Amino acid sequence: MPPYDVIVIGLGGMGSAAAYRLARRGRRVLGLERFTPVHTHGSSHGGSRITRQAYFEDPAYVPLLLRAHELWLEVERDSGRHILRLTGGLMIGSPGSRTVAGSVASARQWDLPHDLLDAGEIRRRFPTMRPAPGEVALYEPNAGLVVPEESVAAHLDLAARAGADLRFGQRVRSWSALGDGSGVRVETAEAVHTAERLVVCPGAWAPEMLADIGVPFTVERQVQYWFAPRGGVEPFRADHHPIYVWERGGRQCYGFPALGRPEDGVKVAFFRGGRTCTPDTIDRTVHPEEVAAIAEFAGAAIPDLPGTFLRAATCMYTNTPDEHFVIGIHPEHHQVTVACGFSGHGFKFVPVVGEILADLALDGGTRHPVALFDPKRAFTG
Repeated sequence: MPPYDVIVIGLGGMGSAAAYRLARRGRRVLGLERFTPVHTHGSSHGGSRITRQAYFEDPAYVPLLLRAHELWLEVERDSGRHILRLTGGLMIGSPGSRTVAGSVASARQWDLPHDLLDAGEIRRRFPTMRPAPGEVALYEPNAGLVVPEESVAAHLDLAARAGADLRFGQRVRSWSALGDGSGVRVETAEAVHTAERLVVCPGAWAPEMLADIGVPFTVERQVQYWFAPRGGVEPFRADHHPIYVWERGGRQCYGFPALGRPEDGVKVAFFRGGRTCTPDTIDRTVHPEEVAAIAEFAGAAIPDLPGTFLRAATCMYTNTPDEHFVIGIHPEHHQVTVACGFSGHGFKFVPVVGEILADLALDGGTRHPVALFDPKRAFTG
């Protein structure tokens, strides 16, 4: 018998949750991570990620979001860490924009609490916002944010408590499924490990680590920005200024309320549209023209926001052509489960993805609706 039941490669957002859910079910789990715990080299950092349920990407995501909400509360309770904060959220744009129309469709299909606001109502309820006369918004009270660093730390803590063997600074050189279907082999610079099952959560390293599944991933450099608003942060606190996604001219910008000390500022960023890169070639320098572009876009909608630029941080989106996730059994190896290609909107799903990965690895199936994420689906573009 191999020394482990399951090996998990990658202990960022998804991998940490998978390691916890597997260990909680009494399995012998080995987790391997090339960096230190809660690192800033991938996509699980930056202090905040939006969570929302009226999902403009596709109504099929909503049941997973409802389950994720339940699990965020459970993980907070069991870990003692504060991860989730509901601030309410605005999806703003023209009535026919994907951001607004898609959110309305999901809210109506799943009977989610929401309000529809015209431009005047947006300005009255949220004085920091300056929508154009024709813009509208869906307001969702159950939207908010999660703290990615706290999520990873909580899941790692809970996994270790449940008996998982978590090893950091362990770069995986290769993995293979044994030909007779009896297990897997994972090689690092330090050792060779074997197990009955493997879960691969590679983040931006998916193009190299999962090249054989036939998904045309692209990795995109993204930048998160923090500004000190004109007039201070108080009007940007969560009771005045919710999370938002704002679409204009076919481009989406998203942002958060002021969350900490005044000197921490207010975070804003573009959603997609970054430069293609790899984890080895990503430009970690944020350039003045990039700061100017986000300041111009955000300032047209929220005039007091881009007062003084404070700092920025880079991260990576790993995109699929249809912008849907890849979660499922490896097309060629039944003992390998994969989770990747989260396309810039995956972090809010972390705890339910962990649950799904444990189901797939141990049972070969899950009760959760994951057909949209099938690795074997056809990709175009």
